[in-house]
Amino acid sequence: MDKEKKMKSFVVIGLGRFGSRIARKLYSMGCEVLAVDIDNDKVQQIADDVTQSVMADASDKDVLRALGIRNCDCALVCIASNLSASIVITMNLKELEVPFICSKAQGTMHQRILEKLGADSVVIPEREMADRLAKRLVEPNILDVIEISDDYSLVEEQAPSAWFNKSIKDLSVRARLGINIIAVKNGKDINIAPGGEYIVREGDVLVIIGREDALAKLRKR
Repeated sequence: MDKEKKMKSFVVIGLGRFGSRIARKLYSMGCEVLAVDIDNDKVQQIADDVTQSVMADASDKDVLRALGIRNCDCALVCIASNLSASIVITMNLKELEVPFICSKAQGTMHQRILEKLGADSVVIPEREMADRLAKRLVEPNILDVIEISDDYSLVEEQAPSAWFNKSIKDLSVRARLGINIIAVKNGKDINIAPGGEYIVREGDVLVIIGREDALAKLRKR
């Protein structure tokens, strides 16, 4: 699938807590969402919060084909506890040539299997949330963190008091620390790509991207 193309239509398979939450969120963002589960109660519960909800056995390739799955931009397989169903559904979606497949995994081995089957993206929400929470607990200035890769992260962090009333240019964070400030938030105000003349104020939340070692040095300041 062309990475530049914005995904607009989704099928979410598995309506547990994770699946139902992401289905509702995508729909609230203006996306077309088909929600699928074998449990009719779950299908009915989400019916008013998505484009369409269907009770169906997604492990049956013919059922998926009849639902027109091939026409969606992205399929999300949100079944992790049932390993065999997760594998079969991911494999079926791949054979039906769904443009982008994102599958939820229960652990590392499950993740590897799904990747081998051709899933374009595999997530382990519990592990990712645990990693983010651990960093926020250890570093109270960090408001949120997203790991972009093993080496790079994007963090939201309260501006250090030592930076107050100083410009980004004078702080020279890129040269001295190897990090980039890509946005600044203060209350409802947000400054995207602030210039070197921007003066850091008390209450500023900095959106920073950089290597993990560089971010670690920042936190020690």
